Amino acid sequence: MIPTHNRSAFLALTLASALWQENVDLEVIVVDDGSSDGTGETLAALHDPRVRWIRHETPEGVSSARNDGIDEARGAWVAFLDDDDLWAPEKLWAQLRAARESDSTWAYAGVVKIDERQRVIGGKPPPAPREVFARLPRWNLVPGGCSGVVAAREALNSTGQFDRRLVNLADWDLWIRLGRTGPPACAPDPLVAYRLHRRQASLDVSLILQEADLIDGRYGQRIDRGALHHYLAHRCLLAEKPRRALKHFGRAALNGDTTVAADLSRLLWARVARWGGIPGRPGPYAAWRRRTADWLRRLDDQVNPPLTAESHT
Repeated sequence: MIPTHNRSAFLALTLASALWQENVDLEVIVVDDGSSDGTGETLAALHDPRVRWIRHETPEGVSSARNDGIDEARGAWVAFLDDDDLWAPEKLWAQLRAARESDSTWAYAGVVKIDERQRVIGGKPPPAPREVFARLPRWNLVPGGCSGVVAAREALNSTGQFDRRLVNLADWDLWIRLGRTGPPACAPDPLVAYRLHRRQASLDVSLILQEADLIDGRYGQRIDRGALHHYLAHRCLLAEKPRRALKHFGRAALNGDTTVAADLSRLLWARVARWGGIPGRPGPYAAWRRRTADWLRRLDDQVNPPLTAESHT
């Protein structure tokens, strides 16, 4: 299911990535949360019987939209996809197979980061399920936000839905509760493209801190403040606020995050390389990321066919 609000520029490609799923029967539920940018026209122009959509006349928030999508869905499994992210064609099939093989009620996938032009700019293989499961009460290691997770409806019925008071951390809050049904499964290939752009809700650092305070201790454990501030530092870098990023890196280190020094070293090298015109180092995950190139290109061509000689005649 796809919640959307004023993202018509991204929505067509996102919908295409949901509808080209292979080897699965699916329905796509779109919840238009009070958009005013032509989203309704985009949805009305679709002629695919697998797509159903509902509309909130006034915005109610992403968690309410997701919950309404869950209520509307008819399948035994529910997959979440944000309106600016993308799926590889085998994403759902691979996750359902992984869930069946491990007898899990939920599963996540490998995620790459892309920019507004579908260029891969980051990502690494996902952590193992045992590591995700162990860390969940204190920190969220599930990659890709909501877009990387599929869950059994029975599990969602027992755990409850998204907390409507939360925006940025609503997914983590739900994953903690899903974790109480058992460890997740993982489809480790890069099957999700998580888009980074300056209009993301996750750039609202103040809101994230407020929501972290709501979750802290809710399930009997205190959250990992070092990991939280490390994450916020990267949010600030994406928002081009380097001074605030350094502040959060410092707080991460003070709260026991031992990865700050290595991370800052990598960031400094990347900055020096750009200034000096030095080719960037490919990094240890370059080959893994390149596995997305084919499906991202095919998806983009599906929505934006390349020009040919016949196009000009």
